Amino acid sequence: MSAPSSSSSSSSICLFSYTKLKFFTRIKRFLQSKAAEKNSSNNNKQRTTSSKVVLVDNSDKEQVQVVAMDGETDQDDSLVLQRSVKRFHFGTWEEKEMAAMEIARLAKEDVKIRKLMAELGVIPGLVDFVSSDVVGRRRLAVKALIELANGTYRNKAIMVDAGIFSKLPKNTEIKEESARHDFAELILSLSSLANTHFHITSSEILPFLVGILESSSSVETKELCLGTFYNLSSALENAGPLISNGVIQTLLSLISVKEVSEKALATLGHLVVTLMGKKAMEDNSLVPEGLIEVLTWEDKPKCQELAAYILMILAYQSSAQREKMAKSGIVPVLLEVALLGSALAQKRALKLLQWFKDERQTRMGPHSGPQTGRITMGSPVNPRETQEGKKMMKNLVKQSLYKNMEMITRRANASAESSSKLKSLVISTSSKSLPY
Repeated sequence: MSAPSSSSSSSSICLFSYTKLKFFTRIKRFLQSKAAEKNSSNNNKQRTTSSKVVLVDNSDKEQVQVVAMDGETDQDDSLVLQRSVKRFHFGTWEEKEMAAMEIARLAKEDVKIRKLMAELGVIPGLVDFVSSDVVGRRRLAVKALIELANGTYRNKAIMVDAGIFSKLPKNTEIKEESARHDFAELILSLSSLANTHFHITSSEILPFLVGILESSSSVETKELCLGTFYNLSSALENAGPLISNGVIQTLLSLISVKEVSEKALATLGHLVVTLMGKKAMEDNSLVPEGLIEVLTWEDKPKCQELAAYILMILAYQSSAQREKMAKSGIVPVLLEVALLGSALAQKRALKLLQWFKDERQTRMGPHSGPQTGRITMGSPVNPRETQEGKKMMKNLVKQSLYKNMEMITRRANASAESSSKLKSLVISTSSKSLPY
């Protein structure tokens, strides 16, 4: 009975020795490549360096010493890398924590080191740290992962494959604002893979982000979460999980906050083009009043453009939504945007106004409402009377439009900066990412 246990222990020792040997081989290869790069750069600069040393007199000894110390710093970083990775894999918990700090510092300085960390197997270990009960250890791991994810697609993919999203703590476990900010920053960096590497098959990440947005977190932290939702919503297959987790309600509640409104509206613009997203917005109590309020923000032209786009999608081929918007007072607001908004906002406002105008003319056509006594059932309508009726209706619409525009113009002229304001709003740049 003792033979199998001894053989299994010997095999585990062999595996550990092989892992250690493989680790040191990679470190040695990295150090050799660094030394080769240093030698080649020194050979290229040898003449320049020697000429500088000849010209240096006794008063410049400190300068020569600084040059020598710079070369030693590169060597020290390589030794620190070797020592830190070794301690992270084989050290005690305290040594692992110190190693995580050094790994974060080194990864921040050099993209080559960030790529080497993936080969040395550091990332899965740091991902395991994220689920640690020790708050300090968890914070160190998150900071190191943020640096390792910076600008490296492969490192981000390794983090996702290692199950980073399944190891996120609950919002109730994160008491400090800085810790929430770090988690939000890491998730935003990983969300850039939404269209390529992974899809939301499970929803651990969504309640986490919604919880931060609904908490009293800072505006900066909420902007990071909204950036993540924007990246995720750019993939249409993610619309279902986002909507089922109540993201639309959260976003609509944030569009009235000017600091984060633009990102919230941009994400809603992605979701409204889906059937589920459009239905969820149509049934929401904040629509259309919240979007109409955004249309009145003259100092936020981008928000006006996005709000007008969402209203266009909701109003298109939906008389019920157009009636709902009309009762909420959208027409005077659209007239104001058509006059004072940016070029793109004006175009969208005029399109909406055209729909409301056409619908009103349809309701007030010759066959709608009670008919006059002269026209019996089934009798043909006099073409001349029809033409006169259309002409009269067109004149009434024009008069109403002119009166509204005069009112808006008087309101604009009441301020001292009316002329410059009109000019700046007309020529302001606008997004071309949307069809209108």
